[in-house]
Amino acid sequence: MNTQTQQPFDFYTALRNRRSIYALSKNSPVSDARIQEIIEEAIQHTPSAFNSQSTRIVLLLGKQHDELWDLTTDVLRGVVPADQFASTQQKMDSFKSAYGTVLYFEDWSVIESLQKQFPLYQDNFPVWAQHTSAMHQLVIWMALEAEGLGASLQHYNPLIDEKVKAEWKLPESWRLIAQMPFGKPEQPAGEKQFNPISERVKVFK
Repeated sequence: MNTQTQQPFDFYTALRNRRSIYALSKNSPVSDARIQEIIEEAIQHTPSAFNSQSTRIVLLLGKQHDELWDLTTDVLRGVVPADQFASTQQKMDSFKSAYGTVLYFEDWSVIESLQKQFPLYQDNFPVWAQHTSAMHQLVIWMALEAEGLGASLQHYNPLIDEKVKAEWKLPESWRLIAQMPFGKPEQPAGEKQFNPISERVKVFK
């Protein structure tokens, strides 16, 4: 990582400021190369169950990003009633208005291989793959936020899975987990309500 241009990273500040931002623009305070660097650092160093390294990322920028949300819109138009589609179209337009999208996949060939190697845990590996993906999602989300980018996490899988794999010629074993549109925030997130910590954390000494 280029430490000469990198700003100091405060983990807890990034964690607190990470929010779901939906009003995003096609601008970025950092270069495409920096965004790619963030993704590659996350893939390299985020932990995974049994060190499976099963997470796969597709970064879509420019016209490729637009294509994803046009594709998703077309798929949803086939399943959402026409008289209810206006709100869906508005959502799709907001995601398309972002700068780019991170697609999160898990490579199921890795999961199936681990199931064969460790049959005692075979039912756990699909669950642990979701845990692995979630860790990558949070790491990348926080890193994007630290660079001045907002994001949200979407789940239009499995509706769009096959079309996405066909469009970008991805391996059949890659299973789509989530989509993260990101860009420069145009509006702040709303106020977040927190349940009491005492109800969520127990400490025994």
